[in-house]
Amino acid sequence: MPNTKKANKSKATKKPKAEAKANAKAKASVARDDEKGLDFPRAWVEFPDPADAEQVFRCDLTWLTSRWTCIFGSGCQGIQAGRADDGCCTLGAHFSDDDDEKRVAEHVARLTPELWQFHDVGSETGWTQHDDDGEKQTRRWDGACIFLNRPGFPAGAGCSLHILALKSGQEPLETKPDVCWQLPIRRTYEWIDRPDDTRVLQVSIGEYDRRGWGPGGHDLHWWCTSATSAHGAGDPVYVSYRAELTELMGKEGYEALVRLCEARLSSLLPMAPHPADPATP
Repeated sequence: MPNTKKANKSKATKKPKAEAKANAKAKASVARDDEKGLDFPRAWVEFPDPADAEQVFRCDLTWLTSRWTCIFGSGCQGIQAGRADDGCCTLGAHFSDDDDEKRVAEHVARLTPELWQFHDVGSETGWTQHDDDGEKQTRRWDGACIFLNRPGFPAGAGCSLHILALKSGQEPLETKPDVCWQLPIRRTYEWIDRPDDTRVLQVSIGEYDRRGWGPGGHDLHWWCTSATSAHGAGDPVYVSYRAELTELMGKEGYEALVRLCEARLSSLLPMAPHPADPATP
């Protein structure tokens, strides 16, 4: 190991606590200033699922035709202050069910030390943990999800399961936990009782905003879906997230959604645009 001088520990080199707190508060303020509010007009559309007569889709066209894109590694400010390089991976990922965990485990077994920075740790002592409520999730290691390769790792920074998918010609939705590949799309279910005593399952497809995280979502340092810095992509969400939306809605459902999104975008005056999108010339 090369000899290096120890850092000067004199008070002159230390940042006063008050100054450090002020800087942290300033950074948080900048992060929040990048975001639009949660409450604004949205254009929703409801249509029957072409593949299931007992199901209807309710889709947020404002979100799905927005120009949002993931900016991980290109301006993402992260959900925890001081950990921008984590993106949204700081907390680890909970599994949607046993099948989700089993599927992920099969792909974890395919990871190599060349693709996964913490392969030795995960292989020797495990890659899952239980949270304070006893629910199982991916293990947090060194402050973030154990599958998150840190900047400088030869295979690339970011989710090692995502990198595995790209290198093997797969969609990341095949290798990552459900919650990871679905973000920032939010799918929810609600049974609707109709006046004629019939019932239909309403499947809503929309934006996973701060509220989607529950009460704790308001404490996130920054969240991308309403941030202007994350809106400016060439393709709208319904195009860039084709694979994910097809998995969530089925092929026929997605094709019906595409027709509705295209009709909205071809309108001379689309109602309720996303406020974080670039202004229309």
